[in-house]
Amino acid sequence: MFDLQVPFFRPLWLRLVTVAVALGWAVFEVVTGSVGFAMIFAALGLYAAWQFFVVWDPKDDDNQRNDDG
Repeated sequence: MFDLQVPFFRPLWLRLVTVAVALGWAVFEVVTGSVGFAMIFAALGLYAAWQFFVVWDPKDDDNQRNDDG
C-alpha cells in the first residue's frame, strides 16, 4: 500500500500523533454519522499502527544512518 518506513517517521511522538489523528478522525466521523469515511480513516489508522508499532524496525534506521556517512 504505502511505505511508511521512512526517516520522517523516526521520532516516536510523530508516529503516535499520526495514528491518534487518524483514529480520532474516524471516531469523529462515526459521531457525525458518516460511517463510510469513518471506515476509511479507521483503516488508515490501523494500517499506520501496524507499520509503526508492529513491523517497525529501528535497526534499519541505524544501518541507513551508518551507510549515509
